[in-house]
Amino acid sequence: MTTATRDLAGLTDRIAEIAPGLRVETGPGATGPYAYDASNYRVPPRAVVFPRTADDVVAVLRACREAGVPVTARGGGTSMAGNAVGPGVVLDFSRYMNRILDIDEEARTARVEAGVVLDALRSATALHGLDFGPDPSSHSRCTLGGMIGNDACGNRSVRDGRTGGHVVALEIVTADGVRAVADHTGLHPVDPADGALVARLEADLKQLVGENLALLRTELGRIPRQVSGYQLHHLLPENGFDMARALVGTEGTCAVVTAATVRLVATAQASTLLTLGYEDVVEAAEDVPEILRWAPSAVEGMDEAIVATMRARRGADSVTGLPEGRAWLYVELEGDDQAAVNARAAELLEVLAAQGRMTGGRVVESPAERRSLWRVREDGAGLAARLVDGGESWPGWEDAAVAPENLAAYLRDFRKLLASHELTGVLYGHFGAGCVHVRIDFDPATETGRTVMRRFLTEAAALVVEHGGTLSGEHGDGRARSELLQVMYSHRMIAAFAAFKKVFDPEGLLNPGVIVDPAPLDADLALRELPLLETSFGFPHDEDGFAGAVRRCVGVGRCRSDAGGVMCPSYRATGEENDSTRGRARMLQEMVRGEAIEDGWRSTEVKDALDLCLSCKACSSDCPVGVDMATYKAEFLHQHYKGRLRPRSHYSLGWLPRTSALAGYVARPVNALLRGPLGKLLARAGGVTTKRRIPAFASRRALRKTLRKAKAAEPAKAVLFVDSFTRAFRPEIAGAAGRVLADAGVPCTPQDGLCCGLTWVSTGQLNTARKIMARTVAALDNGDDRPIIVAEPSCAAALKRDVPELLGTEAARRVADRVHTFTGALTDLADEDWSPPPLPENVVLQTHCHEYATFKGRRPADLLRRLGVRGVDEAEGCCGLAGNFGFEAQHYDTSIAVADLALKPRLDRLDGRPVIADGFSCATQIDHLAGDQDIRALHLAELLDPAADQPGETT
Repeated sequence: MTTATRDLAGLTDRIAEIAPGLRVETGPGATGPYAYDASNYRVPPRAVVFPRTADDVVAVLRACREAGVPVTARGGGTSMAGNAVGPGVVLDFSRYMNRILDIDEEARTARVEAGVVLDALRSATALHGLDFGPDPSSHSRCTLGGMIGNDACGNRSVRDGRTGGHVVALEIVTADGVRAVADHTGLHPVDPADGALVARLEADLKQLVGENLALLRTELGRIPRQVSGYQLHHLLPENGFDMARALVGTEGTCAVVTAATVRLVATAQASTLLTLGYEDVVEAAEDVPEILRWAPSAVEGMDEAIVATMRARRGADSVTGLPEGRAWLYVELEGDDQAAVNARAAELLEVLAAQGRMTGGRVVESPAERRSLWRVREDGAGLAARLVDGGESWPGWEDAAVAPENLAAYLRDFRKLLASHELTGVLYGHFGAGCVHVRIDFDPATETGRTVMRRFLTEAAALVVEHGGTLSGEHGDGRARSELLQVMYSHRMIAAFAAFKKVFDPEGLLNPGVIVDPAPLDADLALRELPLLETSFGFPHDEDGFAGAVRRCVGVGRCRSDAGGVMCPSYRATGEENDSTRGRARMLQEMVRGEAIEDGWRSTEVKDALDLCLSCKACSSDCPVGVDMATYKAEFLHQHYKGRLRPRSHYSLGWLPRTSALAGYVARPVNALLRGPLGKLLARAGGVTTKRRIPAFASRRALRKTLRKAKAAEPAKAVLFVDSFTRAFRPEIAGAAGRVLADAGVPCTPQDGLCCGLTWVSTGQLNTARKIMARTVAALDNGDDRPIIVAEPSCAAALKRDVPELLGTEAARRVADRVHTFTGALTDLADEDWSPPPLPENVVLQTHCHEYATFKGRRPADLLRRLGVRGVDEAEGCCGLAGNFGFEAQHYDTSIAVADLALKPRLDRLDGRPVIADGFSCATQIDHLAGDQDIRALHLAELLDPAADQPGETT
């Protein structure tokens, strides 16, 4: 046992002694994801602790002080400056200390624990007609503790300013374990026995302020977004010794915030959004001073690279409502009367048009279009990280701010600075507050690139100071900019910052290396040159293959959202960082790096991290940088089990297309066998849960009968690919699909006997998958260029994406280009005058995750609405079965927990509505959840079948 291991064991033993039951995690499998946030840095912690109460925090701080171990407080881990990583103990507040303790509607305040996610607070306060003003783009996963640590702002900072302006009181724990409350009048002990300690601390602070009155009045608080350093001017006599405001923005370096009382604002009664187009961001910035005269709630800017990437990743329809231009401003106006707001918007457009800089402008009236546009802006950091051309960009200078009237001049000079270093930046940000976010194509992996990066950052700091600005406008200084504070502030101010920290943290244990005694800005950089790994998948969109693919994750953390999109079902079910897409990507990065995880593809820690990944592929669409964890998991499983015995379910479920084909010849006795006691024994032997009924196999006779009827009477315009699931379990879907397509003017010829290889891919048996796929491609790429229509969405997705990426041949790409889902075929190929049979007014819909992720802009919900279904209640999320996942015995509970998030609640309030689910997995899960209820999921083809007397009847 090494000295470090003994010291760590002593620390964890001490924590267990003074805080029994407190969850403490050590080892690379637990701490690996916490070595990163959303910045350029990697700082592996020694342990991660998950406190449940303020007393737990007290215990940890006292134990760490005794051992001399640093402590870093962490919320959502979305810091872009490196202020949520640290070398000692990381306190994760988001896991358990995430309660809303009180909402006082009359006083318009809320008391929350530090780990409360902003959107959770906003949802709760909305019930009272109230809101929390600051709204960072990461609002779906950032925590109030993190916002307080950085003094975060957000998209509507023109109206609402910084977090500090909304803080009433902070409940803190000092480095020596004393609990206190900081408010607008000073610091107060929670325990009267600590009164003398707190009084001495307060006296030391007042002495520090008294010795630096002129300094604090002249160097701090000059512009609205001056977040860099400590906000000591709030302690001036004229500001009432406001300890709460002074501690906001200290980035966890002075005290640990456990809870806060925050001020709420009234929800706007009326609002409208304008989108304004410009030739470039400088032209856009020139119009900001005029726009601010109209008292907008938001003025946000971005350039064309972000929009192009969004459209490439999620389809052309993902960004609508923008006028012509290469840069855009979003301007939001609010008020009490919608007509008055609309009139102001129209007048503002006229004024800006007269100024002559706009290339176009419009009022966005559609709520759906507004949501789409705001999502583009909110995903800016991720979209800018990995652009449509494959280029990578990084933070480091992503948060500078100037006075809004100086923004255009600053941007003009900033772009010259970029050019002088042969760098390119993707710009977006809070233009109305003068705050510019930019990600730059640094090369932090090489020594030369790091030298360029350091030189550029130093010159950029001097430039922003020259324009009267600040290094940081809302992200904090962190490891990225703390070293540069000496460029912005005088030596006396730097000394005052150090003295302030020393009063609170004399031993320097709280988030060391940040603001005071800073680490070099190029120390602990995560990126480095790595060898190219030999893999089965080609990863054609990533320059460095698998290593480049997993490097897509830059930590923005959208996968930790509880709502919106589908990603990440396992995180939503467990709430664990290691079960998020980000957590898994970070573990894969650790594996590729080869330091903390030394056994590469054989790593059990990485295998465990990937275990609860449902391979739903939602991350490949929902993640702003396009992480595709399903593919990474398939590659890992392939490499991990190469030459080794696999889990039993990999054989029983992975080879299902082959075994089901055989079962079709003796379907009746096989089904009878599986329904009896022997069926459960066989399930256990195959690693399959006995809590589910195994679906009945269809007979070959039923399949032949269906396919005969599915053949088009007229010349076929398309191929109907009869996938393994449809063939084995529900051949009637092929018949219904054929009839619907023929009725829609797309007669088909069925193609049976081929397989997409999906089950072998999801279980990581890629050599076999490649053979299966090659046979299928050879059969389909026969000079026929007709569309290939696949009724099963998961198989369509495999043919569209997995087949070309695994085979890497032109033939595979030609086949992929022809593939349509059933929904896509009716959307793109049906006759314009086709009308379906009468449809129900309302349905419940479960969209297959692979269809959602792979076939952008071809959603069943949109088709149903276009065909006349007025109410489509879509279960936005994974069904939880996810192919083999939910059938595996060890995953059953997680599968049901995922279903409970979106699908099960809709089934519980079905009220006679039909349930539509094209995916076999989805339909099987619905059947299982329904139990004895008379609920059967319909394929869209069954709903639209012209031969059915009622929707769902088959012939």
